[in-house]
Amino acid sequence: MKSLSFGSLSPRSAFAVVVLTITFWLLSPLKMPRHAAAFAAQASAANSAQVERPAIVGVAHIGLKTDNLDAAREFYGHVLGFAEAFSLDKPTGGLMLVYFKVNDHQYIEVFPELKSPTEDRLSHIAFETKDANKLRDYLASRGVQVPAALKPGLDGNLSFMVKDPDGHNVEFVQYMPGSLHSRNFGKSLPDTRVSDHMIHVGVTVADRAAADRFYGDILGFKLMWYGGMKDDRADWVDMRVPEGTDWLEYMLNVHNPSPRALGVMHHFALGVKSIQPAYQTVIARGYKAEEPKIGRDGKWQLNLYDPNLTRAELMEFKPVQTPCCSPMILP
Repeated sequence: MKSLSFGSLSPRSAFAVVVLTITFWLLSPLKMPRHAAAFAAQASAANSAQVERPAIVGVAHIGLKTDNLDAAREFYGHVLGFAEAFSLDKPTGGLMLVYFKVNDHQYIEVFPELKSPTEDRLSHIAFETKDANKLRDYLASRGVQVPAALKPGLDGNLSFMVKDPDGHNVEFVQYMPGSLHSRNFGKSLPDTRVSDHMIHVGVTVADRAAADRFYGDILGFKLMWYGGMKDDRADWVDMRVPEGTDWLEYMLNVHNPSPRALGVMHHFALGVKSIQPAYQTVIARGYKAEEPKIGRDGKWQLNLYDPNLTRAELMEFKPVQTPCCSPMILP
């Protein structure tokens, strides 16, 4: 702006002229497009920061610890009939884990790293996503602590780990072309498998509201059913993945559990069409199983335990009795 000369104008008049001049300059047609463009650019940047959550389609695996890999192989390989599809070594050498294959997209990962009889056998739970990078960005936008960037893991997949409100390790994995898993699609799927679908995983939850904020509000899991040992309380809450049929089970009201009790709580379930043939199969393979029973959710179930006391639950897909406590929303 050029300098102004006010001649003999009084100070008040000179001030009025300055105000009018600045106002005219700000509202001039030459300046308006620049201000409008800046506002539009800011709006566009805000919109681009709103990352949509990609699909989370099901349980990918459960990671468990053992101090006796041979005994674990007997249980998962022989009793349950799963093939030991492949394994991974540590970058520094030595076995890291073995994979027992439920189906092309679901595994039981066993780590020979249990150090103490009182140590939690659960390493982590994992869910499959269709876009790991986008899910990482989405969770970051919702305030969840995530890795700064993703790169393929030792198995060739894209995955990352977060902590849920109870401190459990929760992994999200995207199966990538050429990965260890993808190269073995269609392989290691014997008829000996007692089940071909892991329908849920269960973990202890101390604060249901906090878990709901994480799994429900942020990740999009949906309430499927809740029930308890008595009709007037909730001991279990089933939260279904947003784009699939599998679910996560909250195990509530657990206080200072023994190692065996924690193995009951930190568990996984394998779906079966009929519980009796599955029961007869594991009995024939030398496992001393308790009798099947109908749970509070109205489904036939059979509880088995691996050598380190982790519960492997065989469960029919649909209730045969009306579930207690709340309606069951089936997928």
